[in-house]
Amino acid sequence: STLDRSSAASDVYKRQGYMSGAKEKSAKNVMQQISLAQTEEYSNAGSYYTQEDGSCTPTRASSDAIQTNLFDNADIIGVDIGYNICIASTGAANYLIVAEETIGGENSCILTLTRNGVYTRDNDC
Repeated sequence: STLDRSSAASDVYKRQGYMSGAKEKSAKNVMQQISLAQTEEYSNAGSYYTQEDGSCTPTRASSDAIQTNLFDNADIIGVDIGYNICIASTGAANYLIVAEETIGGENSCILTLTRNGVYTRDNDC
């Protein structure tokens, strides 16, 4: 019946929304882990690990480089979280962590976390 189909479609949409929210939460948790690792990096090296100046575009390669440089190759930015991450230098002793949903396109969710812990999410989240 039509009711059964629309109910099933609604259930799929709810599950996708839940999955999207769970992935966003996972990405936020990873961003916080990166921020903690940056504190250690600054303590050890006297500077933060960054990949580009001003802004950056998250890719699988930038995610892998973060894992290599801050986490001794530990797989903390797993493909399963559905986000790629990069770190931009935003001035002397400052950085911005950027995460972008891997679905790509114009409607991918973008999350940011500043060195000071300010978290933002764009309108596509």
